[in-house]
Amino acid sequence: MKTDYSSKATNEEIKERFDNDVERFSNLNTGQQTTLDAPLTMELCTDAAKHVVPNAKELLDIGCGAGNYTLKMLTKIPNLNCTLNDLSLPMLERAKERISAQTSGTVTTIQLDMKELDLPAEKYDIILAAATLHHLRTDEDWELVFTKFYKSLKPGGCLWISDLITHDTEPLNTLFQKKYGNYLESLGGPEYRQKVFDYIEYEDTPRSINFQLNLMQKVGFKDTEVLHKNLCFAAFGGVK
Repeated sequence: MKTDYSSKATNEEIKERFDNDVERFSNLNTGQQTTLDAPLTMELCTDAAKHVVPNAKELLDIGCGAGNYTLKMLTKIPNLNCTLNDLSLPMLERAKERISAQTSGTVTTIQLDMKELDLPAEKYDIILAAATLHHLRTDEDWELVFTKFYKSLKPGGCLWISDLITHDTEPLNTLFQKKYGNYLESLGGPEYRQKVFDYIEYEDTPRSINFQLNLMQKVGFKDTEVLHKNLCFAAFGGVK
C-alpha cells in the first residue's frame, strides 16, 4: 500500500521557511536547538570522515544550510574543495561567505533539490548530509538519492548522515516521541513542543536507521556504521 504524501509540505514551502531563517541556522546553538546531541554528532561525523579519508580533497555537503558541517570539517582537514547544495539561496550565499573565508580550495554552490542533482562520477572523498534526508518522501526518492551519492564518491570515500529518524518497532516510536516531547517542553514549554511536532508532521518523512543502512548496502556501500543514536536522532554512514 502506497503512502499518501499529498498532505506534506512542498519543496517551495520548505525552501521559504529556510530562506527566512538564515540567521538562526548560522549559529549552531540556535540552529540545531531541537536536535538532540547536535554538537556531538557533528564532531563524530567529521571525525569519522577524517579518519576514513585523511587525505581528502573534495567535499560535498548536501542540505548544507548555513555551512556549519563544512566549517567543522575544515577544522579537521583544511583547504578542501567544497561543493555546497541547498534548496535555499540565502542559506547557500551565507554558507559560501562563511566557508570561503576558511579554505583556500574552491567553493561551489548548487541550488537544487537533492533528487535533481547531476553529480559527477567518483569525484568526492566525503559527503555530509545533516538534517536534510528526512525531507525525502518515497522509497524511490531515497534509493535515487543514495545511488547518486554512491556513484559520486571515489572508491574508499564516505557518506555521513546526521538526522531525525523513525523506528521499525512502533512502540519505540511512541516511547521516543514522548521522551523527545519532554525534552522540547524543557526548552520552551508545551506550546514549543507542539510547534516542533507540528512542523515535523507537516515537513518531514524520516526513515529508520535499518532502512537507510540496508539501502546503502543495496546501492553498493561496502561498510556501514552507526556512530551515535539518541531517541529519534542518529549519526551513521557508509564507506564505498
